[in-house]
Amino acid sequence: MSDTTAVDGIEPRSGADLSELDEIDEIDESKSAPDDRETEGPLDDSEANAVRPYVDLGGVKILPREGLHLRLEVEEGSKRVVAVALDYAGSTLQLQPFAAPRTTGLWHEIREQIAEQIHKQGGTTSLADGPFGPELHAQIPTVATAGGSTMRLARFIGVDGPRWFLRGVVAGEGAVDPEAGRKIDDLFRSVVVVRGATPMPPRDLIPLHMPASATGQTPPAAGIE
Repeated sequence: MSDTTAVDGIEPRSGADLSELDEIDEIDESKSAPDDRETEGPLDDSEANAVRPYVDLGGVKILPREGLHLRLEVEEGSKRVVAVALDYAGSTLQLQPFAAPRTTGLWHEIREQIAEQIHKQGGTTSLADGPFGPELHAQIPTVATAGGSTMRLARFIGVDGPRWFLRGVVAGEGAVDPEAGRKIDDLFRSVVVVRGATPMPPRDLIPLHMPASATGQTPPAAGIE
């Protein structure tokens, strides 16, 4: 597991960093989540089946499956784990869990801020209605090896849970192909968020860490590399 850049063309940030962008007028603070989130996911740790063989990464738990490869995105200076990247079905799903208020949501505001940031970079976005509610489809400029730029397609998805917000960024086949997208949506549903009882300001990144096998303890279940 090595350092890697963000799959969406935007450097991994804590939730507090996102608030540095311009304020959005008339912010919608309602929670955004599918009606069946509590049973179908993404789940809170209190809702998850305790006997399932999850890989514990701190702020999130991942359920192993065949063909799933896990990478951790690490901040170069601090060596802090800032995101989890899951490679699956020709796609990459980047995950970041954030602390959130108990009664209000973050996704509507953060979605607007992500769109504004992408537009400032010269990209484009469009709003779509997905299986988790509103999602952002983006074309993000990236620097090509010949010195020019190309556009990378990505889907930004988000779910507001109990005292947490889970953001996902889908790149690869899952951003353009409906069948691959359904596989990634199912993967996102299987994630468990571990908020913990420690007080945290809203938008702070819930701490992530290496799985047990990376620290010389019990290896993770099969299906994740």
